[in-house]
Amino acid sequence: MKIQKACKHCSYMTEEDNCPLCGNQTSKDWQGYVIIVDHTRSEIAKRMGINVNGKFALKVR
Repeated sequence: MKIQKACKHCSYMTEEDNCPLCGNQTSKDWQGYVIIVDHTRSEIAKRMGINVNGKFALKVR
């Protein structure tokens, strides 16, 4: 099983060492996550500043 990591800049969840969305470094130290299915209609996505669908960490260190 691969370890999920979260981007330190945009919080996108991935298994890679660098974020596929913004290219910044990822971290194994994160807490909670949210899955955005339709970012155009999601109030949570708007509040978090997310403009793509996917899995995002709530807190990244």
